[in-house]
Amino acid sequence: MDLSGAQWRKSSRSSGQGGNCVEVADNLPGVVAVRDSKDPGGPVLVFGPGAWRAFVARVAERP
Repeated sequence: MDLSGAQWRKSSRSSGQGGNCVEVADNLPGVVAVRDSKDPGGPVLVFGPGAWRAFVARVAERP
């Protein structure tokens, strides 16, 4: 999959202190890509938009 046009953004929950963060690219047609901000050249998870929305909704339910 070509991710060269991905516009990555850090999680709003990122502390800016170099902790555990993810970056998301949701500007690509039909997919949402997720990667570890500490390893931008590493593996990328790719979700369909519906699966990503369901994941985010479920995470938001956690205390």
